[in-house]
Amino acid sequence: DEEFDELCFEFGLELDEVTSEKDILSKEKGEEKAKGASETVLYKIDVPANRYDLLCLEGLVRGLQVFKERINLPRYEKIIPPQGEMQRLIVTEETVQVRPHAVAAVLRDITFTKERYDSFIDLQEKLHQNICRLRALVAIGTHDLDTISGPFTFTAKAPSEIKFKPLNQSKEYTASQIMDLYRTDSHLRHYLHLIENKPLYPIIYDSNGIVLSMPPIINGDHTKISLNTRNVFIECTGTDLTKAKIVLDTIVTMFSEYCAKPFSIEAAEVVYPNGKTHIYPELAYRTEKVKPELINKRVGISETPSSLAKLLTRMCLKSHVVGNTLEVEIPPTRADIIHACDIVEDAAIAYGYNNIQMTVPKTYTIANQLPLNKLTELLRLDLAAAGFTEALTFALCSQEDIADKLGMDLSATKAVRIANPKTAEFQVARTTLLPGLLKTIAANRKMPLPLKLFEVSDIVVKDPNTDVGARNYRHLGAVYYNKSPGFEIIHGLLDRVMQLLEVPPNEENGYTIKATEGSAFFPGRCAEIFARGQSIGKLGVLHPDVITKFELTMPCSALEINIEPFV
Repeated sequence: DEEFDELCFEFGLELDEVTSEKDILSKEKGEEKAKGASETVLYKIDVPANRYDLLCLEGLVRGLQVFKERINLPRYEKIIPPQGEMQRLIVTEETVQVRPHAVAAVLRDITFTKERYDSFIDLQEKLHQNICRLRALVAIGTHDLDTISGPFTFTAKAPSEIKFKPLNQSKEYTASQIMDLYRTDSHLRHYLHLIENKPLYPIIYDSNGIVLSMPPIINGDHTKISLNTRNVFIECTGTDLTKAKIVLDTIVTMFSEYCAKPFSIEAAEVVYPNGKTHIYPELAYRTEKVKPELINKRVGISETPSSLAKLLTRMCLKSHVVGNTLEVEIPPTRADIIHACDIVEDAAIAYGYNNIQMTVPKTYTIANQLPLNKLTELLRLDLAAAGFTEALTFALCSQEDIADKLGMDLSATKAVRIANPKTAEFQVARTTLLPGLLKTIAANRKMPLPLKLFEVSDIVVKDPNTDVGARNYRHLGAVYYNKSPGFEIIHGLLDRVMQLLEVPPNEENGYTIKATEGSAFFPGRCAEIFARGQSIGKLGVLHPDVITKFELTMPCSALEINIEPFV
């Protein structure tokens, strides 16, 4: 285990833990549930998200073998069958509205065992999770070619016109019934929304009208793969053609090693609605040129060009020296190599991060704390010394917290909204610190009174003038909660803060407070704070409605100012 851990680290991976099904179950559900579970040792390996070629045992073992120089990198070969024998996938124009792209390939004379079959299914699942973005960009279908006959048609039809027997079901259903059937399925229900509200559903037929699959939901039962399957037809449909090509290349390169002629893949032809044809898989090899000096300089090593070429070849990037540059061949399995820096990274991994000598940087700099953070830290200490307790609350809150509960309209808050919030508690970024502090009091009502809390943190508001469309402001918020409102205590805290910031209480270059109205405050008990001519915030006694909405029972006064003008 230690040796394998070491090997993974050298290869740029991490052996997360050595465990077994029994261990996992007993951790999650207790000893009782784990009885009878398998005790086979499992390795949990962390693979970087860009390395799709390491997502299955075949690719991982092949990569490690090449890395250890036990085997040479295999050459993937595309076999084009004689005229008229090539499998064809015809794409109709109806698909344009739903899933416009399709690619296909065939694995001939493949031999499955239980382990290989499981790995084959598992790789598709991992790709669906990863590069396919939960099947939104690409959906993979694999079929037993001997149970169907081409050419195949990829089209889109109304749900009521589609009827077939889905994978592992006993009878036929229409597409609408299939949607209802899988609405409660823990695995498939997450994909239904991808086509549910479309007028037409994508569907793939063979020449006899047998349904291969209804992407991205489910394959047909007729074409399902078993351990006896010899020829596999693979189709990937999607909304992103580049990703579909990568997914197809990954699957065929990984599992072509089990074909009668290892690493050979039979091509298939895709016919587009405009009549153009294209042969897949592309299995494109390409050559990149990199200067050895660039690698040495970026990584901080001094290797000869030939030893750099050897390092890259161990990372599945076959390289040789031509003149004073390295010619690096990028195989179809390495879709993650986009730029020279990716090649440099692989050279660094092969060289070994632990073998790079540590050196003192040539530039000499002295780090300094950000002035705003320095001021924040100083204020925190003195606010605590003034008898207030610091709270740290979430930067996200619900829409009610910053609008309804404070008597404001949501549009007036200029709040930044989260597009896909996971819970109702975290829908928007906070525009004020007040709700967080009031919720903290609500959670601590059992504590002895008075409760004096403060927080110095960022709030976020929309700002069309910035490059990201929003801006952060560092706010200081404080609340006093007791049987009487304690306006004078909060006012005293403001005076103390201004004293610390050396801002005198006058109009010219100091601070003043002027009576105003605020939706969250009691009428006639709210003041706006001006410092050096600009408004920096408000203080006052909170409105009874606000207090009850936050499930509080006592009066409360609050202060909130922007401290950025004082940096």
